[in-house]
Parts: sequence; C-alpha cells; structure tokens
Amino acid sequence: MDSGLLSETFVDLADTMVADFDVIDFLHLLTDRSVALLSASAAGVVLADPRGQLRVAAASSEAAGLIELFQIQNDQGPCLDCFRSGQPVTASDLTGPAPRWPRFAAAAAEAGFRTVQALPMRLRTQIVGALNLFGSGPGPLEPEDLRIGQALADVATIGLLQERNVRRSEALAEQLQGALNSRVVIEQAKGKLAERLGIGMGQSFGMLRDYARNSNQRLTDVARNFVDSASADFPPPARGPHAS
Repeated sequence: MDSGLLSETFVDLADTMVADFDVIDFLHLLTDRSVALLSASAAGVVLADPRGQLRVAAASSEAAGLIELFQIQNDQGPCLDCFRSGQPVTASDLTGPAPRWPRFAAAAAEAGFRTVQALPMRLRTQIVGALNLFGSGPGPLEPEDLRIGQALADVATIGLLQERNVRRSEALAEQLQGALNSRVVIEQAKGKLAERLGIGMGQSFGMLRDYARNSNQRLTDVARNFVDSASADFPPPARGPHAS
C-alpha cells in the first residue's frame, strides 16, 4: 500500500472547510482513493436524503454506480443492510449457492463483481450513508484493508458533518440533497458529452472533472453550463459566480 497516498487521502478527506467545498468531488475522491488504496475493483457511496431514502452519490465506475442503483431500486443488497444496521456487511462470494440477496447477487455477478464489503458512514449513532467496495475475485477484504476502509468512511463522515457545523446556516439534509441534485446534472452532462464525442461515460466524466479542476470551477457548475449550452464545443463558456 502507498503510505504517502494514504496520508494524503486522510488529509484531503479531513479538509472540508474551504470556501468552495464541493461535496460531489469530495465523494468521488473517496471512491477513487478507496480503489487505489484497497483490494477493491470499484467503489460506490450511497447517502440518505432528507426523508431517509438512500440515493447513489458517487461511484468509481459506471458498473459500480449501476449496481448501487440496482440495490436501491430492488430494496435488496449489502449496502442497504449496512445503512440500516450501522454495521459492516460482507458478501464474500456472490456466485455461491443460496446467496443472501438473490437478485442483487445475480446482477453483481453479471457486472463482474463477486464480493462486496459495505462500510457504514457514521458518527456515533448518526448514519449518513455507506461506502461500498466491490471485488472481482472471491474472498473478503484483508483485515488491514477493512480497517483502513472503515477509517476512510469515518473520516469522510466527520468531514461532511464538520462542514455542516462550520456553516451553520445550512443543514446537513439540505447539503446532501443539494449534492444528490447536483449528481443529476452531472449525469446529464456526462451523457451529452459522451454522445457528442463518441466516447465512454467514464471518459466523459474525467474530462468534465479535469476541466473543473484546471479552471478552478465547481464540477456542478461546469456540468450545468455544458448542459445548458447550445454549442457543440467542449468546454462550455464559463459563467456564474465560480467561473474563472
């Protein structure tokens, strides 16, 4: 494991007090670094909306995002059990006989995933969501990876709650709802750019994210500007309070 990257990740996840804090980019950082640091093929994050319903907030790949959505739509899977219980849930072989979540297991196996480790995003009794790690091979995470994965989830949760406390004018529920609404705009921009350039959804998201970072804009603003633009060119013309 890259100890330098691990240290950098904990610092990045703890630093949520910047003026232009972007929840969506923060959660994608969590999923991307989880894959880079742990024995996982993909990762996803689900968060509870103000009504307590889980929604997909971030995923390291399209396949992981679709499997997360499948769990929620079918009300079945390890991430739901993890969120409801507040405890880690392990699915060590989804292709084995008599799976605990039959529909989910079949869909995950078809997507190339054989294992799932769901980790609660919690602070004491407050649970805001779950970090889910998907593996392409059989067997659970190693104990060290499991501890680090839970630590990443815990630090991310503290970061989200800390950001709320610093900006007391915004409730956590409103912040998370805004993040989930932003994801809809980002998904629209990904699809539009992928269709326009004839590229994959993952590549189109990478282009949007890189442009947002390089131009010092919020990812949501870049996505919204591109969706609203009638131009066939990318990047879209910058505008709004965060435009450079």
